Amino acid sequence: MPAPQCASCGKARAALRRPRSGQALCGACFCTAFEAEVLHTVVAGRLLPPGAVVAVGASGGKDSTVLAHVLRELAPRLGVSLQLVAVDEGIGGYRDAALAAVRRQAARWELPLTIVAYADLFGGWTMDAVARSTAGSGRSRSCCTFCGVLRRRALEEGARLVGATHVVTGHNADDMAETVLMNFLRGDAGRLARGGGLGSAGEGGALPRCRPLQLASQKEVVLYAHFRRLDYFSEECVYAPEAFRGHARHLLKLLEAARPSAVLDLVHSAERLALAPAARPPPAGACSRCGALASRTLCQACALLDGLDRGRPRLAIGKGRRGRDEVGPAVVAASGTPQEEQQEQVQPPAQKEAVPAVLTF
Repeated sequence: MPAPQCASCGKARAALRRPRSGQALCGACFCTAFEAEVLHTVVAGRLLPPGAVVAVGASGGKDSTVLAHVLRELAPRLGVSLQLVAVDEGIGGYRDAALAAVRRQAARWELPLTIVAYADLFGGWTMDAVARSTAGSGRSRSCCTFCGVLRRRALEEGARLVGATHVVTGHNADDMAETVLMNFLRGDAGRLARGGGLGSAGEGGALPRCRPLQLASQKEVVLYAHFRRLDYFSEECVYAPEAFRGHARHLLKLLEAARPSAVLDLVHSAERLALAPAARPPPAGACSRCGALASRTLCQACALLDGLDRGRPRLAIGKGRRGRDEVGPAVVAASGTPQEEQQEQVQPPAQKEAVPAVLTF
């Protein structure tokens, strides 16, 4: 069956049917519609005011690459300036290739790039060193929790270094739906209550954060990268295969197959969730050690680093009584890292993502 005409321009042959709406569009019209929807998300949500200096968390993966490209196209209309901020977690044989992709993007788009490293920020700790420290402790599967917490702190530090007023990350609708599922499966009511909205307002002195792609499905992010011929890195992190997020991702795919709207339904459910006053988390304060935003005595990053420095990484993320007594309540919170603290914990598949099978007419 031949492809129909594009429903938007009526001239070119349609190249896809949008997974969400079923609308048949050519590649150019799809990209225009995708950018318009991101613009609407930013403007309607008042995420990036005119004059903002925006730090884009750049990992080299598809999501951050698409985000940077779209914001670069929209920057004149939004009246914002962009800075790419990449984080070097210190993962041998993996991060160097991803950072090379980020450098190519920065050069091609003529955007300033700043790279901050765990080793410089966290007393010499890299993810490889964390993995060695946790090996044999029964907590080696929790590398992604360490990385998520430290990555959030590193991105904040990098953004401040370049004088940014706002931070944006490339989390898409699938990422957010996975996080909602993870929090349900953990029974983490506090994080469910805090999971709504398109970002955080920057309370406690932290920079405002937002997720302009939060309402865009992963399929459409991949399609946009395909039609715009974007260069991105797509290998899986060596520490990702055993992450709990993988189980939530598999469950989400099953749910989406039975109910195509499941992804956005979960995203919107987090926005509408309300808890009884007694179940709501306490207001955030400041970390007693570094002054960063924290819901308990120590922020998550300081709690994790404290356990590593003492040679007892089990305490940094365990929920046992010894962890509570010796490190403090903030330690327990680290095992339930919210989505923005888990940026790209599970990287895209080991090979370039295939364009989703939505091209059949």
